[in-house]
Amino acid sequence: MKRNLSLVRVAVCLLIPVVGFAAPHEHLNWGSQTSQAQCGPGPLVINVVQKVVNDDDSGVGGNAWAKDDFVRQIQVVQTGVGTFCATVSYQGTFTTLAGLSPQNTGTIAAGVLGAFQGGYISNFTATLSANPTARRQGNIGTYDYQCDGSFNCPGYVDWTTLYFNNGAGAAVDFGWWGWVYHAGNNGSWVNEIAPPGNSGDITGS
Repeated sequence: MKRNLSLVRVAVCLLIPVVGFAAPHEHLNWGSQTSQAQCGPGPLVINVVQKVVNDDDSGVGGNAWAKDDFVRQIQVVQTGVGTFCATVSYQGTFTTLAGLSPQNTGTIAAGVLGAFQGGYISNFTATLSANPTARRQGNIGTYDYQCDGSFNCPGYVDWTTLYFNNGAGAAVDFGWWGWVYHAGNNGSWVNEIAPPGNSGDITGS
């Protein structure tokens, strides 16, 4: 789903209004599945909020089906010597691009508006930079990916390069990921790694 698998429920003032969701999958609970508690014990070494705009979103057909703006919270727990666990939670809005629908069951017109939320959990091995290029706590600002609808994104920044391996970034291992999208009368779509996996779609004009 997210081209770059690249807000846990905490007291953070979001830049995007919270939307009431009725998740198609009862088991998909992004608030608990991306909670820091999923990482187990260890010091919280990164706890930041980042805003991203103009990100291309991929569907199962391989196309960019929407343009996303979102706020995400990145929390990283150090679980051992050189080992880390990250929970990354998203909440945002999307505007569709004309073409194949996200689940590839039909087509979607340009300009359909909706909202989404979700995230992922990842365990990885890396070296925490002594002098990171972004603060380790608080709001790290807005990143404009400048995507063009074909996954050309000159402003893209892998968040792990801000903190790990002296700017080289970390190879993350996704333990779980999932997102749920809602577009009113145009439908809802769940994109998730865990069974039963993807469901629904967003289609129409």
